[in-house]
Amino acid sequence: MRKSHPIRRVVLAGAATVSGIVLLLSLKPATDPASAQAAGGAPPVAAQSPQGGAQAAGSGTVTGDAAQTQYGAVQVRLTVANGKITQAEAVQAPKGGQSDQITANAVPKLNQATVTAQSANIDAVSGATYTSAGYKESLQSAIDKAKASAGSSQGSGSQGSGSQGSGSQGSGAAQVRTVTGSVAQTQYGPVQVRITVNGGKITKAEAVQTPKGGQSDQVTANAVPKLNQAAVAAGSADIDAVSGATYTSAGYKESLQSALDQAGG
Repeated sequence: MRKSHPIRRVVLAGAATVSGIVLLLSLKPATDPASAQAAGGAPPVAAQSPQGGAQAAGSGTVTGDAAQTQYGAVQVRLTVANGKITQAEAVQAPKGGQSDQITANAVPKLNQATVTAQSANIDAVSGATYTSAGYKESLQSAIDKAKASAGSSQGSGSQGSGSQGSGSQGSGAAQVRTVTGSVAQTQYGPVQVRITVNGGKITKAEAVQTPKGGQSDQVTANAVPKLNQAAVAAGSADIDAVSGATYTSAGYKESLQSALDQAGG
C-alpha cells in the first residue's frame, strides 16, 4: 500500500496540470487584449473613409479653355466648393490700348455675375461684347470640366457601397469626352475644332484655331459662332457653310469631322 501512494500522487498531479492548461486555453481568446483592440479599432477607420471621399467631390479649382476673341484671348478659372462656384476670375483677358480699360470695367462684373448665377447664363457687359462672349465661352468650358470631375469622383467613391449607384454614375462620367480635331489648312489660315461629347452627342463645339489678321478677324468673328451652334444642333459635320466665309467653313467642317472620327461618332 505504501508503494501505491507515489504513483497516485503523480497521476493526480498530472490530471491537475492538464485541467489547468485546458482552462487557460479556453479563457485566452476572450481576454486577449490584441484581439479586443482589433475588433474595436476597425469600425471607426471604415466609417471615416466614405466621409473623406464625399467631402473632396465637387471641390477644387478648374480652368476653362481659352476663348479667342477679336481683341485677344479670354480664359476663366473657377473655385468650386461642394458643387458651388465660390469665386470666378479671368486669368487671360484682352490687353493693350482701349482693351485695358474695357477689361478693367467688364471682368469684375462678369466674375460677380458668375458667382450669383452659378452658371454661364449671364448677361454681357455693355461696351464689352467680345470680351463678354469669350468670358462666357471659357466659363462654360470650366463648368463642364468641374461637372465631369465631380461625376468621376462620385462614381469611384460609390463603387464599394452599391453596385447600382456605381454603374450609373461611373458610366455617365466616362461618356463625357473632349476631343480636338486635326488642323485643316485653308487659303487664309488654319482651322481647328474641339468638341465636347456626352453620351454620344455633341454638347459643345469651339474653334481653337481660326484665320486671323485683316478682314479674316471680322469673317471669323461672324462665322465661327454660327458654325459652333450648327455643329451642336446637327450632331455631325453635315452643316451648311456660312455666307461670306466659304474657306473658313470648309476648314471647320474638315476639322470637325476629324474630331468626330476620334470620338467614335
